[in-house]
Formats: sequence, structure tokens, C-alpha cells
Amino acid sequence: MAKALVGYIGGPTADQARQTAVLRRRVADLEAEVMRLKVENDGLLVALRERMDQVTASDLAEPVAH
Repeated sequence: MAKALVGYIGGPTADQARQTAVLRRRVADLEAEVMRLKVENDGLLVALRERMDQVTASDLAEPVAH
């Protein structure tokens, strides 16, 4: 029944197999990019926390030079 819903009987064509491989590779690339961004974000959060620990009330009262 599932094969009838997909619209073919006998398995995927060579083109469908290539498309599936391309899509699987793209998903893997995107998952790797998400992981890289998570690691980068975690590092930025650590740096921000360290910086926030160094900020004093007088630092907040000083005007920022542009």
C-alpha cells in the first residue's frame, strides 16, 4: 500500500536515489553547521559572562566614547 501511495512499484529510480543522497548530505552539512554555531555561541556566552563579572557600577555610569 505504501508503494502505491508513493506512486511507483519496484523501488526508487536512479535519479531518486541521487536526490536522496544529495539531500542526506545537505542535512548532514546543516547539522554540522548548527553544531559549529552552538559551540561558537557557547564560547561567546562564556566570554560575555567573564566580561560581565568585570563590569562595575561606575563602568555603567561612564559615557561610552564612539
